[in-house]
Amino acid sequence: MAAPENCRVQVFNQAKTVLMVSRAVRFIALLCPLIVAAACNRYIEGHYPQGTVQGEANILPANYRADTLAFLRTYLNDPRGIRDAAISEPALRDVGRTKRYALCVRFNARKSAGGYEGTKDRLIVFLAGKLDTMIEARRDDCSGVTYQPFPELERL
Repeated sequence: MAAPENCRVQVFNQAKTVLMVSRAVRFIALLCPLIVAAACNRYIEGHYPQGTVQGEANILPANYRADTLAFLRTYLNDPRGIRDAAISEPALRDVGRTKRYALCVRFNARKSAGGYEGTKDRLIVFLAGKLDTMIEARRDDCSGVTYQPFPELERL
């Protein structure tokens, strides 16, 4: 008589374990998309999260050309041989859901394989007068800007 009762207890414990595991799997399945969304929180679909800033966030960048050069020197895989470099003046622009000083930079960089990738526009965003981030410009991000030659970038 004790054996069937012992089997029932084992079956009950196994069922309880399966139920707890399935709940954990469902919880993880619901949590994964939130984690991925949090990891990709930089300027996605017009959303640009704000960094923590003490004081005024919109300060005209004084050394925007030098800051852009320093950033691109570290960003580009092969900074030599840049072609068709041009830069715009920084201006207050809509970046995500707020206004920030931003400029457009255009250049044709070398690919890893040695060829050129083609001229692309990038949007460089400043926060509190300092370069904050660079993203590939969407179609309307740099429309209507006036570019000036940027020979310093071509000489990297």
